[in-house]
Parts: sequence; C-alpha cells; structure tokens
Amino acid sequence: MNFTTVVPIANSKFPIDYQSKIVSFGSCFAENMASKFDYFKFQNSCNPFGILFHPIAIENCISRSVNLELFEEKELFFNNERWHNFDVHSDLSNTDKESLLIEINDLLVATNKQISEASHIIITYGTSWVYRNKPTNKLVANCHKVPQNQFDRELLSVSTIEKSIQNTINLIEKSNPNCKIIFTVSPVRHIKDGFVENQRSKANLIAALHSTFDNQHSTKSYFPSYEIMMDELRDYRFYSEDLLHPNQMAIDYIWERFVASSVADSDLATMNEIESIQRDLSHRPFNPSSKSYQKFQTQLENKINKIKSKFPFMNF
Repeated sequence: MNFTTVVPIANSKFPIDYQSKIVSFGSCFAENMASKFDYFKFQNSCNPFGILFHPIAIENCISRSVNLELFEEKELFFNNERWHNFDVHSDLSNTDKESLLIEINDLLVATNKQISEASHIIITYGTSWVYRNKPTNKLVANCHKVPQNQFDRELLSVSTIEKSIQNTINLIEKSNPNCKIIFTVSPVRHIKDGFVENQRSKANLIAALHSTFDNQHSTKSYFPSYEIMMDELRDYRFYSEDLLHPNQMAIDYIWERFVASSVADSDLATMNEIESIQRDLSHRPFNPSSKSYQKFQTQLENKINKIKSKFPFMNF
C-alpha cells in the first residue's frame, strides 16, 4: 500500500560534491537547507544580507554584489533607535550608522567573491507579495517595522518575476559563466498574506520559474521543495507548532530527497562518516575521566584527522 504520492525528481546533471562551493540566497527555508550543508561540512555560505523573501530582493542583492555597487550613507535610515537599510535584513541593523555601512559593504565585497567562485548557487523564493516604500517608490526587502502607511502592498505578476529571474541568471553568468543555479520555492505557508493570497503568490513563482528555463537542457534546474511538502508530506504532523513552517522531520525528509537527486553518489560515504563524527561529538559521557571515554575521545580524534586529511577545509 502507498500512503503518499511521491514527487518524481530527475537526477542532477551537475551534482554537488565536497569540492563544490555553494552559495544560497532566499527565504528562511534556504537557511534550513544551509544548516544541513553546514552539518555535513560542505563548503557553503547562506544569505550574506539576511533572509530575503521575494525575487526582486534577491536580484537586487546579487546585482549590487556582482557590480560592486557599494551602499551609501544616504541609503540608511533611523527607526526604533537603530540604523537600517531597506535592501538587507533587520539582523544587520545597527545602533551606529558608520558600523552598519562598513558591515554591509564588507559583506557586499565578500559576496562578490563568493558568487564569482561558486560552483552552485541555490535560490529559494518565498513569496510574490512585496512592499513598495512610498517616499522612494522602491520595493524593499524588509520593512524594519516602519509604519505600514509608508508602504503599498503589491503582488508581483508572472511576467515581472520572469524578468527578475532572467536578470538574476544574467548577473550570475556575467560574474561566473560556469556556475550551476538551482531554484526552489519555499514550502513555508505565508498565511499572514491570506490563504488564497498565499496560493496565488506561490503559483506566480512556480509559473515564472518554469517559463524562464528548461530543466532538461540547461545548467539551471528546479528542485520541488514546495511540491514535496504539499504532496508527499500532506499532513499537519510535518509542520511545526505554528502550522506554517515545516518541522524538523519534514526538513530532514526534503533534505534526503535533495541529497538523492542533487549530491554525487561518490560522496555519500563521506557524508556518512561525517554524520558519525557529528553524533560522537554530541555524546555526553557519564564519567569523562574514565578509561573508556578517553579511548572514545582518541578514536574520535583519529576519525576527524582522517577526514581532514582528505578535506582540509573542514572544521569540527
């Protein structure tokens, strides 16, 4: 008996391995996947400018980085006792204006280098709903708790998203023609937008992505995170307490589907070795001074040294 419908996923023609350099941009689900890359010690960086939800915010971030368009003081504003910039997440906000400017420009320069060196870039779109700042008439990545009357809310059309996706691809290829790009849509439900509105938002993203490129004949591909959540995991037991975000079981499952389709088979044994080390590192002994635990520590150190001899970039 089958109790779920399985979403078919073609194996990647350009799988990720331990020599790959991965850069991720996008929603909070991008961070869920990045934490998995970190756990298994892939060369990975995620969201240098914080969580970004919609296509134009991601495009703007990549555009500024690729073109080294540094942030200027006039682009910062003061609200709730902190300095902010509308293109970056509130996690980067600062009580000191000069410190904020230095930090985000340092991140911009670092991101330029990461994009130029990446073997794979993963982009996770969360929503088509955006907010336009009335005084500047620009779409923002984050409202930073500025009063709502300072913004107009809009739904990006399929054609607008298509254009943004193509701009993003062109920017990445300008910096790094050999980079492989994986797109996905976040399975997180944005119910604050409304139930129907959330579905419209996801539909526009999916329609735009699939009309922009052909999965079968391109270095661009689509991984169906949203579809796995909606079809294979169609049950509230796979959601966290807010009933909106995938819980850890769901994240683990989607990660397993990603590994099966997008990670090189030759590196699966290494992933198993690293998982064994991670479990050992989390072990808490009853008696740290015992001979058995000292032996365990020596064996663990040998495991780590063995894996680091093959992959010097790994840190435990």
